[in-house]
Amino acid sequence: MPQTSRRTFLKTAALTGAASVLAAEQAFAGTTVLSVPAGPVQTFFGNRRRGGVSGMTITTAKFGETADGKTVDIYTLNNGNGISVEVLSLGGNIRRFNVPDRNGKIDNISAILETVADYEQHRPFFGSIVGRYANRIANARFTLDGVEYTLPANNGPNSLHGGRKGFDTVVWEVTPFGVNNALARGASSIGLRMRYSSQDGEEGFPGTLDVEVVYSLDDRNRWTMEYTASTNKATVVNLTNHTFWNLAGFPNNNHEHILTLNADYFLPTDNTLIPTGEFQHVAGTPFDFRTPHRIGERIHQVEGDHFAGGYDHCYVLRPNQRRVRQMTFCADIYEPNSGRIMRIDTTEPGVQFYAGNFLNGSMKAFDVAYEKHGAFCLETQHFPDSPNQPAFPSTVLRPGEIYRTTTQHSFGVHT
Repeated sequence: MPQTSRRTFLKTAALTGAASVLAAEQAFAGTTVLSVPAGPVQTFFGNRRRGGVSGMTITTAKFGETADGKTVDIYTLNNGNGISVEVLSLGGNIRRFNVPDRNGKIDNISAILETVADYEQHRPFFGSIVGRYANRIANARFTLDGVEYTLPANNGPNSLHGGRKGFDTVVWEVTPFGVNNALARGASSIGLRMRYSSQDGEEGFPGTLDVEVVYSLDDRNRWTMEYTASTNKATVVNLTNHTFWNLAGFPNNNHEHILTLNADYFLPTDNTLIPTGEFQHVAGTPFDFRTPHRIGERIHQVEGDHFAGGYDHCYVLRPNQRRVRQMTFCADIYEPNSGRIMRIDTTEPGVQFYAGNFLNGSMKAFDVAYEKHGAFCLETQHFPDSPNQPAFPSTVLRPGEIYRTTTQHSFGVHT
């Protein structure tokens, strides 16, 4: 992967020239017309300066209804710099993530489905908020303070991504905003504040969990996801976002993407994808992405039928030694054909790298079938099965405490 300074990385998408930016905005305008259903469109923030936001917009329209009659809205955030993001109130799903390539051409780089019914029928986790507990809990049970809790077993013997009614299946309360965001170091940003209250006993988890997830897009091409939660009873919580990315756009496989992961160790698993408890060093294995490698370069070396021919492993991120509980570098991904670059920073201790092994072409959107290795996920999170593994960082949340994590994606191009 070509070496790019952080300053250049954050600026290159913005500095492709006026003609390229204009072409990108025109292409973007055509794309959003097709993606938003016909009907009234409301603009929350326009091009005039308001609350520190200039040249940025949020629009919304009705997207559809759930099987039980709840309205699902679609929000489109545009940073005025060629990047726009569509978000559904259903599951907080990141639907389209439109980003220019090195030539200013806009492509959607996140896997989507067409209708609410598609999301409900397939439950693909495309772009969704995942909770109460992201990833797997062994044998669909855990013990906390001497009490055993039983969860739905929806992935073989295990509980996966919050059970049968995870956070991806609910309609969130959404409030748009525009602020001069301190987290963004003075950058103007717009975003969505999403709330959901998960009741005591929902999917077997103890305690009423009040959750807030904030998505924000700034004028420096950064997408930030902030998660907070509180409970009235001791519980476990592990939240993430499950976007399926392809920086080349769809349909393409992910093999040419060049990945760097800031991890010396990964968690080996049993044949149900539950960690064994071992921390295995990546040196000398196909799991070593400490230096850049193509995703497809060694993917055939991943052994085990339960991995379906690819990566589905949690990596142990190197912590930020200078700033405790602050974001640390997680991953860089570069797609050489488009020139797109995505950098991820997070406060979380791990990241699940999934190479789309179980995609099989059965899910389609706009004549695009999602084939095996047609996308990848980098899900920042605590470790799988932490409630049953005392050696792992704790995911226990108690009354009076605040669960708080942040993940940021930065986008650029290499010219």
